[in-house]
Amino acid sequence: MDKRLFKSILLIITYAVVLVMVLARLDVVGFALGRLLGLFRPLIIGFALAFILNRPCHFFFRLYNCGLGKTKAAGAARPLAVVTSYLALIVVITGVFSFVLPKLTESIQTFALNLSGYISNVQDWINHLADYLHLDMEALDLSSLNQTLENLFKQALGFLSSLAPQLLEITTSIVSLVVTGVLALVFSIYMLSGKEKLLGQCRRVLRAYVPKKFADPITDVIHLTSDTFTRFITGQLIEACILGGLCTVGMLFIQPDYAPLIGVTVGASAIIPVAGAYIGAILSAVLLLMVSPLKALIFLVFLVILQQIEGNVIYPKVVGSSIGLPGIWVLAAVTVGGGLLGLEGVLLSVPVASVLYTLLRRDVRRRLDHSGEA
Repeated sequence: MDKRLFKSILLIITYAVVLVMVLARLDVVGFALGRLLGLFRPLIIGFALAFILNRPCHFFFRLYNCGLGKTKAAGAARPLAVVTSYLALIVVITGVFSFVLPKLTESIQTFALNLSGYISNVQDWINHLADYLHLDMEALDLSSLNQTLENLFKQALGFLSSLAPQLLEITTSIVSLVVTGVLALVFSIYMLSGKEKLLGQCRRVLRAYVPKKFADPITDVIHLTSDTFTRFITGQLIEACILGGLCTVGMLFIQPDYAPLIGVTVGASAIIPVAGAYIGAILSAVLLLMVSPLKALIFLVFLVILQQIEGNVIYPKVVGSSIGLPGIWVLAAVTVGGGLLGLEGVLLSVPVASVLYTLLRRDVRRRLDHSGEA
């Protein structure tokens, strides 16, 4: 038997045996992967934080390098850029906690205080509708809903008070969370400050252990993935901030006391591709519907117009070109990713699908060019 054929058969048999073993003990493999990911959690979080701050850090580095590049302090450009990036992040977080959260809390408190009145309004609307349509709506009596919600609040408070005996476990979890956060912060600082050195080491390792015909395509895929994820994250965050801010300004003329709450809801939901816009619109409309059906209708019309302006005028100007994935594939990616991994899958599915779509399109074009077809 040919030696190459024997190696191929042996490789296929080995792969089949390993695959059967993994499928047979899938729970054990999943548990082991979970533990492994738990060990690397600070490194993963640090990498994610460094990845998010990479573009601001690059911007500040170019800014400092223009001023210090020809001086003896040229080496301080990178550390200054890293420090400035984290200071900018701290300023943004402080601004959110100082300005947005108090207004958001005030809106929630206003809604909670007026909840019984809103429920009475809804019950009146249902009764009027039933009278107009000559329907029997006794089953939709909402008089007990307020009491039910109060009971839920009491149960929640009771649950929080019962956590006192578990104080040691809670403290341990908090300490673990703080340690993970500190380690992740340290990892991200090292990654940002030594980015060129780390990338150079990774390239040398790749070229040392992977043949050149495989190393170059792998490098190209890594660059494509990094660029796609960077553009996607930047675009989604900018879109969420713009949409949330404009929605808050518009709500000042519709229902001022709920402007921060609805603005944050619409902005946060805009981070989710495709479905986020509908989720934010539905939640906000239901909230306004309890106040006034007319205001809910005005809000929906306003939000549709705002999303059209933001999506067709503001977003392309601010973000530039999109990630290059057709709408049908965006919807398919969100559906599959959400079904497999939940919210994380929804957020990661679009850039992953964009990378796969770009690679497939390149391969198809290359094959067609090689065959001489148009």
